[in-house]
Amino acid sequence: MKLYDSFTAREERAMHRRAILAGGTALAVWPTRIAATGIDIAAIDRRRILRAANRYLTDAPVTITAFRAERSPGTRHDYYSEGDYWWPNPADPEGPYVRRDGYSNPARFDAHRQALIRLSLQVPALVAAWRLTRDPRYARHAERHLDAWFVDAETRMAPHLDHAQAIIGINTGRGIGVIDTLHLVEVARAIAVLDAGLRLERGAAIHDWFRAYLGWLTTSKNGTDERDEKNNHGSCWALQAAEFARLVGDRQVRATVRDRFRTRLIPDQIAPNGRQPLELARTKPYSYSLFNLDVLAALAHIASDNGDLWRFATPDGRSLAGALAFMAPHIADKAGWPYKADVEYFDALPVRQVALLFGGQALDRPDYLALWKRLNPDPQVPEIIRNFPLRQPLLWTM
Repeated sequence: MKLYDSFTAREERAMHRRAILAGGTALAVWPTRIAATGIDIAAIDRRRILRAANRYLTDAPVTITAFRAERSPGTRHDYYSEGDYWWPNPADPEGPYVRRDGYSNPARFDAHRQALIRLSLQVPALVAAWRLTRDPRYARHAERHLDAWFVDAETRMAPHLDHAQAIIGINTGRGIGVIDTLHLVEVARAIAVLDAGLRLERGAAIHDWFRAYLGWLTTSKNGTDERDEKNNHGSCWALQAAEFARLVGDRQVRATVRDRFRTRLIPDQIAPNGRQPLELARTKPYSYSLFNLDVLAALAHIASDNGDLWRFATPDGRSLAGALAFMAPHIADKAGWPYKADVEYFDALPVRQVALLFGGQALDRPDYLALWKRLNPDPQVPEIIRNFPLRQPLLWTM
């Protein structure tokens, strides 16, 4: 019996061999049909995938070079964004900005990040549609976007984030800005799926971009500052490093991330009872708890050896499984949330949190999978989309 719609066992074996030859960090081979509950992701998502992909077939590639950033110290190829929660100081309108945690400044320069988010919506949907149908139109259009962003000399983005989440009057970029490229994680996964099934015309150049960016991520001051953050920012660094390393076959980075999961991320971020104290301290405690849980779950999905990171626990009981067990009842029924409501968009959550899918698989929890199935897969609020970077589970269940 075939495990996948339009994806044969022979193709799966070939994909696995190619990934191993590329560097020994093969895609986790999860079937799209989850035996415990009969959930078939291809069947569940087929209509939404094709609806989105057909819409994106008419969208031409648009990269950061289409948007001039007046306050950026870089070139048109250098990504630039401004901190979300930083505002003009009423007491000193011409002076440095001041922080209002949880309240996004609508006047900030955000065009580059919005372009990146559009890419993260378009390419994974197109590749998921190609995987379902093997219609070459979807793959070739995805490749057009990839060429524009990572290869074409006129439109490509430089492989660094030196000027991300700048604060007016204080700096021109900072390590916290590295979270912006979390939206490249599912793009990297889409590239791997295309690599497995066809020859990308400029695939080597695309891989070179991610290899260069991974080098910057793991050696630059901004990159290492983000790595050492103790809250969701450290998690986001690790997820990016893990998936980009898997794409380019960097075993050393993968080993580093696995070690950080056990020695830093879980001990620093998860309490013995499963709470995430650093996220609960924010003005959006529900949103950030969900977001960080999804990121850690995706990291465990990518970096585990036979699910070992899902089973890991510190001597005093801190674990990813415990964090999911703490949040799951509040995903099922937000009315029981025992902390303050988020200052923005509390009513728009939860959405189809990937922690439920990945945790349901790894921990054999049909209840998590059933809850995942009934949640909204396509939020429309931009702020929710920004914190929901993995939207095409078909690409992750291979």
